[in-house]
Amino acid sequence: MSDYKKTLLLPQTTFPMKANLTQREPEMLKFWEEIKAYDEMVAAGDPDDRYVLHDGPPYANGHIHMGTALNKVLKDIIVKSRNIQGQKAEYVPGWDCHGLPIEHKVEQELKKKNKELDTLTIRKICRSYAAKWLDTQRQEFKRLGVFGVWDDPYMTMKPEYEAATARELGRFMERDGVVRGKKPIYWCCDCHTALAEAEVEYEDHTSPSIYVRFPMADENFKKITDIDVSSLYILIWTTTPWTIPDNMAVAVHPDFDYVLVQTGGDYYVLAEALLESCAGKFGWESWETLATFRGADLEGMRAKHPIYDRPSPVVLADYVTLDTGTGCVHTAPGHGREDFETGLRYGLEIYSPMNNRGEFLNEVEFFAGLNVWEANPKVIEKLTELGNLMASEKITHSYPHCWRCKQPVIFRATTQWFIGMDENNLRKRALKAIRNDVEWIPSWGEERIYNMVENRPDWCISRQRNWGVPISALICEDCDETWFDAKWVYDICDRYAKHETGCDYWFEAPLEEIVPEGLTCPKCGGKHWRRETDILDVWFDSGTSYAAVVEQRKETRFPADLYLEGSDQHRGWFHSSLLASVGTRDVPPYKAVLTHGYVVDAEGRKMSKSIGNVLAPQEIIDKFGAEILRMWVSASNYQEDIRISDETLSRLVDAYRRIRNTCRYLLSNLSDFDPADKVAVADMPPLDRYALDMVVRQHDAIRTAYRRFEFHKVYHTLHNLCVVDLSAFYLDIIKDRLYVEERDGLKRRSAQTVLWQILLMLLEDMAPVLSFTAEEAFQDLPEAIKAALPQSKTVFALRFQPDRPGLSADERARWERLALVRSEVNKAIEPLRKDRVIGKSLDAQVTLYADEAVRELVATEDIDPREFFIISKLVLDEPENAPADAYVGEDIENLKVAVAPAPGEKCERCWRIAEDLGTDPDYPDACPRCTAVLKTLE
Repeated sequence: MSDYKKTLLLPQTTFPMKANLTQREPEMLKFWEEIKAYDEMVAAGDPDDRYVLHDGPPYANGHIHMGTALNKVLKDIIVKSRNIQGQKAEYVPGWDCHGLPIEHKVEQELKKKNKELDTLTIRKICRSYAAKWLDTQRQEFKRLGVFGVWDDPYMTMKPEYEAATARELGRFMERDGVVRGKKPIYWCCDCHTALAEAEVEYEDHTSPSIYVRFPMADENFKKITDIDVSSLYILIWTTTPWTIPDNMAVAVHPDFDYVLVQTGGDYYVLAEALLESCAGKFGWESWETLATFRGADLEGMRAKHPIYDRPSPVVLADYVTLDTGTGCVHTAPGHGREDFETGLRYGLEIYSPMNNRGEFLNEVEFFAGLNVWEANPKVIEKLTELGNLMASEKITHSYPHCWRCKQPVIFRATTQWFIGMDENNLRKRALKAIRNDVEWIPSWGEERIYNMVENRPDWCISRQRNWGVPISALICEDCDETWFDAKWVYDICDRYAKHETGCDYWFEAPLEEIVPEGLTCPKCGGKHWRRETDILDVWFDSGTSYAAVVEQRKETRFPADLYLEGSDQHRGWFHSSLLASVGTRDVPPYKAVLTHGYVVDAEGRKMSKSIGNVLAPQEIIDKFGAEILRMWVSASNYQEDIRISDETLSRLVDAYRRIRNTCRYLLSNLSDFDPADKVAVADMPPLDRYALDMVVRQHDAIRTAYRRFEFHKVYHTLHNLCVVDLSAFYLDIIKDRLYVEERDGLKRRSAQTVLWQILLMLLEDMAPVLSFTAEEAFQDLPEAIKAALPQSKTVFALRFQPDRPGLSADERARWERLALVRSEVNKAIEPLRKDRVIGKSLDAQVTLYADEAVRELVATEDIDPREFFIISKLVLDEPENAPADAYVGEDIENLKVAVAPAPGEKCERCWRIAEDLGTDPDYPDACPRCTAVLKTLE
């Protein structure tokens, strides 16, 4: 046999896909549907070890963005990893279909027509709009490779879901946890509805800042000092001039020091600590302090409104501060939470004379018909005309805005429905659950939500909109009393569940069908009823998903193991879900809560159309493929804000190719391997045992990282394993063995046994993140390997148990030191390769000048030094014999390395340089090893 190259055991197959993710991924999606990959994955799980990740519903009102893509991929990674590790984790995706986000979009499309349409028509259009975008988003999420029950998701607009939501409100009602009353709440004048805390965003806003004097001609002031009170004024400061018409009092702190100062012919009362700063703003050139007294001394004195002829008494309040202003607080109980509470304490009128558009009613002299923003300059103008404006300027400060229309909101006292935070100790029980019953990941989430619940007001659950679940209650036309008997509420809920369009029933059913026969008002005895037209807060809708989904679906169970959303949901979905579940079930709906940050650009800026830095998921998919986007999710520390850019993604493409090429190499060298011919661990060469042990330990570390949600550790471990431990070490070393040793010999079959196990472990580790690539590699497995996995149509049903060599710590340390020696040898060879003194490392003879311990380490029978160092000859010598130009080891003390061309001639089969070529005349150009192998092929 003269053509030795024909006898090389070169790879028989190659992993086909290289750089065409964008074309191959859609084919894989079709394949997954054909084989029902999701069902196969779930069926392989342990039904007695169920894991429930409950999906927080995104709004069905537009294309997905990077934030929603990040969220869904994180969930997909968790679900897939839990299944691959043996649990049964099903994923029921959901959508929030109700509420202002969708109704607002519909209004924009309808424009003026919106005012002409009745409630049922608007609801029908909203339902159609939500369904359209739900289908769009479903396809976009599936394109990311996300698995789930896509054909049967949960939707908040489904009749059974609406019924469950309404039933949860009934449970609150049954526990006397719901009240209806007049309180100040956030109000959006553009959306014409109340807002909850979670629906308010704080943005910079420029407001007029004014200082106003209130006449205080109260003779009782003479108890403090005897002056002419006809020229006495108390000074206030506000950034909402439009609330001045609704002023009912002036609040001071009982324990602060206040002063009476005289300037010109007038007297002024203000806090002593703010006198200097106020005097500068008022332009006072001189003044005299006539008296100092406590705020408590002013209680009950009567000031006069600066515009209208009505009193504005002085009251006490602990929330008054000395940060800015005058230390005397303008109090309008109809427009502030603290003002409202003060009003209740002092019996002040809760005055808020405006309509839903924020326009003053006709009863408000001078400002009737003006909305609040139009009223600001007019109020300032009137105060100036009356001589009661002391100073005016503009300030920019953080101010609440509507989450949907982005317009500034106001505080407005209106009649609303509330879940009382202190009714039935809801606040106390929720705080206890936060501390004792939930794992918060990261841990700072616990303190964040605890503080929010601890300080939040009662939950305003009513909205003056059309698209949502109605509040099932009746209102007496004669006295405005409410009626909502629990048994009746549950009966109404049952009707929702049976109705084709759910709670549309509430709006279309005749009133006599809803009102129980003979019902009389328990307060006034009246019999005239109307149905409540307010709908529920959309956060109550989504917050009761534990009742509509987690408790009801066969794929889930209560409580869920995990809720996972963005960090903004501490005040949103996590918050409302907690309150609703504790309020009706006395336990939280989740065992753990995991949060992720926001997606930002390369400079850390929030993505914004105005800046032009928005990067859409589809753009990334079209350019790089969904696999790279998934890899970006895994590679990032998602618990902080996550940066993304073309540069970042391009770097990940390189990392992806390295992982992919490792899989290709493994596949190409397993073409003739049958697991039935596996080599037992005890029979393996020591290097193979070490390599298998090394990968098993990394495999275990990756599985642990998945369970701890440390996906960046998964990425880095997987990448380092492929690039460093495999490609640059084990695979590099055994390449010669795989291609040159006897096909069915122990050495080659042992290496293949290790490669087979490494590949299956890699596929399990990759699949949750690199789903497309792992599946393609799995489907490309040689038939003999597939046949040994009869239950696995898909990589996601793979449940592989590798052999565990169980090396001791000493054995591992020995191999790690050998790897260090190999690294030093590579460093010594590289300069000679660059200078073309030698070609490949196989052309080299290496002399190690090392101490006895290193020489014994390398001389062991556990390794073939020519294979291990990929050289043709190794010589060992003592350090003192090293030539002056020898390479000096960096990581091993007293090690020097000399490299020279190896003596002898090249074997035409294995390319090693040998001094004993042609020992068999039939194979004159082959080394003894290759000669022995070739004889077996005769």
